[in-house]
Amino acid sequence: MRKRLFTILPALIAALATVLAPIPAARAGLLGPDKMTIRDENRLGAQFDRILRTRMSMVGDSYITSYVDGVVQRIVAAKRPMPFKVRSAVIANPILNAFAIPGGYIYIFTGLIQEVTSESQLAGVIGHELAHVSQRHVAQRIEKQKTVGLLTMAGVLAGAFIGIAGGSGSGKAAQALIMGSQGLGTAAMLGYSQDDEREADHVGMNSLVKAGYNPNGMPQTFEIMLKNRWFDSGSSSVPTYLSTHPGLADRIIYLKDRIARMPPVFTERTDDNTMLHKIQVLIRSKMSDAATAKAYWDSKPKKEYTAMDWIGLGNVEIRLKDQDAARKAFAKALEMDREDSLVCREVGIFYFKNGNYSEAFKYLQKAIIKHRNDAVGLFYMARLQAENKDYGRAIANMRQVLSMVPEDAEVHYHLGMILGESGDVFGGNLNLAYASVYSGDMRKAGYHRQQAAAVATTEEQKKALADLDNVIKLRNQPMG
Repeated sequence: MRKRLFTILPALIAALATVLAPIPAARAGLLGPDKMTIRDENRLGAQFDRILRTRMSMVGDSYITSYVDGVVQRIVAAKRPMPFKVRSAVIANPILNAFAIPGGYIYIFTGLIQEVTSESQLAGVIGHELAHVSQRHVAQRIEKQKTVGLLTMAGVLAGAFIGIAGGSGSGKAAQALIMGSQGLGTAAMLGYSQDDEREADHVGMNSLVKAGYNPNGMPQTFEIMLKNRWFDSGSSSVPTYLSTHPGLADRIIYLKDRIARMPPVFTERTDDNTMLHKIQVLIRSKMSDAATAKAYWDSKPKKEYTAMDWIGLGNVEIRLKDQDAARKAFAKALEMDREDSLVCREVGIFYFKNGNYSEAFKYLQKAIIKHRNDAVGLFYMARLQAENKDYGRAIANMRQVLSMVPEDAEVHYHLGMILGESGDVFGGNLNLAYASVYSGDMRKAGYHRQQAAAVATTEEQKKALADLDNVIKLRNQPMG
């Protein structure tokens, strides 16, 4: 249940051309005469987030996103009060990467989550990235760009941190546009200096220790990145952590030297990595290369398998079209632990997809009772209820999912279908229009918008249409 990555060159070029157009003198100042205000940083962060969410595949599984946000907020609580709300998101991409931008937006890639071996290691990178924000390293460089507008800056940041689109063809053309002319000189000033990195290491380490983590987590993660640097996808336009954060090897030496002078009580801290290992199974089995994931579980002795390992193997077998092997793996998982909510959820999804609705209901219900805010579990329960014509409960559950992932095209699509089947023509078309907007099909969005408008009679429905129009307008306009 992830937002699809799409790259449509003509529309993208048109949008970027407008973004990078010269800014009239009257509107030239992004910042005013002196510094970026907190409002400027929040606006810039929001613009960047819009660009990213239309061009990168975002993880919507609340098991993963809630866990990561918990680590982020633990680090935030250990820092001095920050002047804005810190928001986290997880990007479905195998590269070992993470970054944060002005306004308190932080993004962690699934490739990084999969490779760390402890929560302290994940927290170490998060602490470092949030230090870049709290120390205003990017903001200070932006302040020097007095003639660069918000639209251009958001686009340049996208080019610097996420590539902007795909890794070949249209992606390269779009990236060339965004890095051209005015943007090129600006991008050169946005790179972190060695001094920035050293300060982020120092400040990030302080928050890591204050949050109760083992300080060794930070240099250990950097060592993992160095070790895996040859395995980053050369075809991806996403810059690697090494390319955006210079001097990693020297900084590891500095960090280890500092840690050596700390009291042993800090370096003796241990993590509860139970949840980390569970979400690593989800990422490896559902979001990494299926053949590589199968090789991972095949190489692991079966006597060392946990219930979640059997779940991971089962998920991989599904992707490899071996339903019988998947069924056996899920049965092994249940033998080891039939009370774990995540085990129950994944088994329930398997049964749902195979048409065994009674077994699906049994395990999905148990999963949701144990973990009420499980977006994926609720999503499949709602679909199961719709199959059983229990539209009232199906709609209520799907709306709850939507409250957790409001821009997920797949959730809007299924809610629209359920509403339509229940007889709500307006609500069905409204949500199908949103599904089309968030999947990038504006023609289809317009069609469903017209169908909804044709049956809209109440003021509430007309307001809902106006809200949809605002979203469509926002998506069609340049990033500003």
